[in-house]
Amino acid sequence: MTHHLSLPEDAAWAAFEARDRAFEGRLIVAVTTTRIYCKPTCPARRPKREHVEFFDDAEAARAAGYRACLRCKPDEVGRDRVAVARAVALIEAAEENVSLDAIATAVGYAPHHFHRLFKRATGVTPAAYARGLKAKRAAAALDEGSVTEAIYEAGYSAPSRFYETANARLGMSPSVWKRGGAGVTIRWALAETSLGPLLIAATDKGLCRVAFEENALDLATRFPAAEIVQGGAALSALAARVVAEVESPGRDTDLPLDVQGTAFQEAVWQALRAIPPGETRSYAQLAAAAGSPGAVRAAGTACGANHVPVIIPCHRALRSDGSMGGYAYGVDRKRALLRREGGDE
Repeated sequence: MTHHLSLPEDAAWAAFEARDRAFEGRLIVAVTTTRIYCKPTCPARRPKREHVEFFDDAEAARAAGYRACLRCKPDEVGRDRVAVARAVALIEAAEENVSLDAIATAVGYAPHHFHRLFKRATGVTPAAYARGLKAKRAAAALDEGSVTEAIYEAGYSAPSRFYETANARLGMSPSVWKRGGAGVTIRWALAETSLGPLLIAATDKGLCRVAFEENALDLATRFPAAEIVQGGAALSALAARVVAEVESPGRDTDLPLDVQGTAFQEAVWQALRAIPPGETRSYAQLAAAAGSPGAVRAAGTACGANHVPVIIPCHRALRSDGSMGGYAYGVDRKRALLRREGGDE
């Protein structure tokens, strides 16, 4: 079997066997007996491995004498990726909200089809992407100017539109955000777990920090303008659920969160939470799921920027070669969490 791509052959075959959508646009599978090339998600029956040849893209497969599969239409992957990239550029350049119909028309797709395509590629809908972009711009502008100016500069039609979504995106009102979180109360507790002491901290909205090897002083350094209060009864029930998730990870998927990041970071975090307990994904797969297949290093950085490990399970992320990679709280804890999810502990 000839090898024409940067992925290890075993990883390419595994992606093909699993019909892994994360590899669309990064992997072309050609069958030597039929001279046809396919997407890794092609629904056709799988050929024997010795009859398969891998390529980075369709152009390379065509150059080798293969023709496109009429069933999975692999040449459309490139067209879809271009359309999503054009839509992202359109959203980012627009001063006001752009309707789904207008975006779809601009890129040449039916609205309902492009809505599914965009969400599959980026992890969020076009409207959610636009909201995340505006909130990110507003957060940046709030660090530099007045609240009202920041709201308009970010693309909101009026302050009321920003206030409708600000709590969901920022976890606090814009004026409080401007003051570095002043006025926000964060309750904390140190809980004993079989993997060591665990800091658990939450606002009234949800968990904002879960970390091994940290304490209240670390929390105050991370949130310097907030009121840091020892948890008490108000936090005890939530803390018990967090501890249970450490001891038996992947069982409680409804823990409330108060975290925020860039649109890409949040897409990576969403992809992490979508991984079934006991399974793993590579940083490359996470980058693809977040809509940026080339942003492998950024996917790793997004995992590192996760404020609530275990709850957003960054321990399920591995290097492309299958090795453990880094983990903020030690590789031994990462292995232990994965073993527990797999039922080995």
